[in-house]
Amino acid sequence: MDISDVRGRIPYEITESLTARGISSFTEPQELAIKKGLFDGKNIVVAAPTASGKTLVAEIGCANTIIGRRRKAIYIAPMRALVAEKYAEFTASYPFIRTAISTGDLDSGDQWLSIYEMVFVSTEKLDSLIRHNAGWVNEVGCMVFDEIHMLGNQSRGATLELLITKLKGIAGAQMIALSATVGNAGEIARWMDAELVESDYRPVKLRKGVVYGNKMHYDSDDGMQAKKARCLIERLDSESGLSEVSIVEDTLKRGKQALIFYSSRKNAEAGAVRLEPYTLGALAPEERDGLAKLSSSIFGVLNPPTEQCRKLSDAIKSGIAFHHAGLMNQQRALIESAFKGNLIKVICSTTTLGLGINIPAHTVLVKDVHRYDGYGSSAIGANEVIQLFGRAGRPKYDKEGRALLIASSKESMELLFKRYIRAKPEPIDSSIGIAPVLRTHILAFVAEGFLNTKQAIDAFLARTFYGYQYRNMSDIKERAGYMLKELAEWNFIYEESGVFLGTRLGERVSQLYIDPLSARQMILSLNEGRDLLGNLFMLCNTLEMRPYLKVSEEAAAGYALMGRRAGMPPSCGAEPYDTYDPEGAYSTAMMLRDWMEEVREDKLTSKYSTTPGFIYNKLSNAEWMAYSAIELAKILHTSTHDLINMNARLKYGIKEELLDLVRLRGIGRVRARQLYNRGIKTAKDIKERKDTVIAALGKEVAMSVFEQLV
Repeated sequence: MDISDVRGRIPYEITESLTARGISSFTEPQELAIKKGLFDGKNIVVAAPTASGKTLVAEIGCANTIIGRRRKAIYIAPMRALVAEKYAEFTASYPFIRTAISTGDLDSGDQWLSIYEMVFVSTEKLDSLIRHNAGWVNEVGCMVFDEIHMLGNQSRGATLELLITKLKGIAGAQMIALSATVGNAGEIARWMDAELVESDYRPVKLRKGVVYGNKMHYDSDDGMQAKKARCLIERLDSESGLSEVSIVEDTLKRGKQALIFYSSRKNAEAGAVRLEPYTLGALAPEERDGLAKLSSSIFGVLNPPTEQCRKLSDAIKSGIAFHHAGLMNQQRALIESAFKGNLIKVICSTTTLGLGINIPAHTVLVKDVHRYDGYGSSAIGANEVIQLFGRAGRPKYDKEGRALLIASSKESMELLFKRYIRAKPEPIDSSIGIAPVLRTHILAFVAEGFLNTKQAIDAFLARTFYGYQYRNMSDIKERAGYMLKELAEWNFIYEESGVFLGTRLGERVSQLYIDPLSARQMILSLNEGRDLLGNLFMLCNTLEMRPYLKVSEEAAAGYALMGRRAGMPPSCGAEPYDTYDPEGAYSTAMMLRDWMEEVREDKLTSKYSTTPGFIYNKLSNAEWMAYSAIELAKILHTSTHDLINMNARLKYGIKEELLDLVRLRGIGRVRARQLYNRGIKTAKDIKERKDTVIAALGKEVAMSVFEQLV
C-alpha cells in the first residue's frame, strides 16, 4: 500500500511528514493495521518482529487522533530510555504538535502536562499521575502501550495490566499495543477488545543459527518445525579455535558490527577484555583517533575514575566496549552513540541492552543461555532470546542479519535448535495473582476514590487480563480481601458501612508511590530513637531498595551489634516476609553512610565490591525513600530535622559540616570541600572572603555564587 492510497483519509500533515522522511509505502504490518481500522479508532494489537514498522503504526494513530479528532494522545513504555527515544523520534517528525515527556518524580500530578497534545510517559509515571488526579488523562483519545509482552513480567507486569484495565474505561479512547515477542497475541487482543495484526515481516532477512567449532549451522527454513530439519553450514572466516573469537573476526572482516549478550556483568566485562586484541586489528587510523578521544571522555566521567572506568576506557581504545547497569548513565550514552556511529565495533552487554532503545547490529551472539536465578543456573526463556535476536540486522545498512548461539557439542547444538532457533514465542500470563504490587494498587484504588467496596474491587479484578485468562477469581478475591484487612490494620484505610475510605496517611502513601509494607516499616521505625546509621537502615530495609549489596563480614558483625531495634520482624502482615534480608540492608546502609562521609567512588566500589552504576542507583532510591520518610513524619508529627539533613547529605555525598555551602547552586561535594578546607564554612564567609572563593572556584563559578547572595 502506497502513501498516496491514504491521502484524504487522514490529515494531510501526516502524509506530508511521511513523504518528507522518504516513506513512500507501508510495510505489511502497517497496511494490515490500516485495513483493520487504525484510522477509524479501532483498538489494535500489533505482534511483529523488531524493525517491521510497529512504531509507525502507533505514531500515525496518535497523530490522527491529535490532528483529526482533536484529542490528546499518550505513549506508554516500560523503560525511561525507550520513552526518551520515542519522544525524540516523534518531535522530529511532528514539530508542530505540542509534545512533552515525563518519566521522573512520582510524587507529582504534573498539571503542566495538560497543555500538551502528545505525552510520552513510563508505565509507573502514568500510574502515579492517575493517583494524583491528573484530570487531563480523561481527555486522551489514543493510548499506545509499547512492549505489551511486559504483562508477563513479575515485577512490572501487574502495574501495566491494572493500568490498562483502568484506562479501558475512557470513552472513545483508542488503544494500540505493540510487541515483537508474544505467543498469545490473540488472547491479549480479545481481552483488549482489539483487532489483531500479526506478521512475520522483517525488512532485513534474519538468519538464525548455532555455531559449533568454526562453523555456523543455519536453519534452512526458519519456519520449519520438523525434528530433523535440514541445516545450511557455513564456515567462519577465522582460524581461531574459539567460537566467540571466530564470530567476532568473521563479522569484522565483513565490515560489520556485533552485539554479544552475556548472562552477567562480570561475564560481559571479561568478554570485552578477552576480545580486545581481535577488534584492535580491524581499526583504521582515523577510527583509533576517534576512539582515543572517546576513551578519554569515558574515563573522565567520574573524578577520580574507578577501576571499572579504567577497564572500560582501555577496551574502548580497541574498538570494543562492555555495557551494563553498573556503568554511569553518561558512559552508557556515549557507548550507544559511538556504536550507532560505527566507531565502536563490538559491544559485550548484559541482556538489558536487548530491551528498550534500538541499537541494531549485523551480528548478534547470545553467548550465555543460562543465568543464575538465586538458586542455581537455569535456562533463559525463548521469548528473551527471540527479543535479543531481534537486534540483528540494521535497516538501510544490511541485507541480512545474523543471530547466533554457541554449542559445546553436537548434542547441545540439537537442543539449542529445538529450544531457541525453531521456537515460537511463548505465551505470557498475567502476573497480578503473584505480584506483591497488588497490595500497592488496592491501596491506590481506595485512596484515590476509584473503587471503594470489596464488590467493586472484585468486579474490577475480573476485568483484568488475569480475570480473562483464569475466570476463577476465588483465589485473588481472597487475597484482595486479606490485603484490605491488612491495610486497615495499618491505618491506611478504614471501613464505614461496607465502604472503604483512605486515611490521610494512606492517601499520602499511595501518592508517594511506595509499597505500603515499606511505608508501614518506616512508620514503625520513625517512632524509635535512631542515629544516622539507624536512619539509613530504615530506608534500606524496604522493598524499594532491593537488591542489596553483598553482605560483608563487617556488615554482618555490625548488624549483630545493632540488633533489631530498627529492623523488620521476620513476618509482617498477610504472609511471611520471604525476602527479608536485614544484613543486606545493613551493608547497603553502611555504603550510603560512607558516601555521606565523603568516601570517593573508587574507594566505595573497591570496599563493597560493586559498580558506580549500582551505587548511584542506590543513592537515587535512597533519596526517594528519605523524601518519603520525611513526608510520613510530617503526618505523624514526628521530627524531620535529622531526616532532612540526611537527605541533603545523601544527595551531595557530604559531611554535615558542608550543608550550608551546598545549598548554593554550582557548589557540590568537591567545591564545597575545597572551600571548607580554605576556611570558607558558611555563606557568610563567602561574602566576606571573595578573593579566597575566586581562587578556589575560578572567577566564573565564583561570580555565579556571589549573585545568589546579593
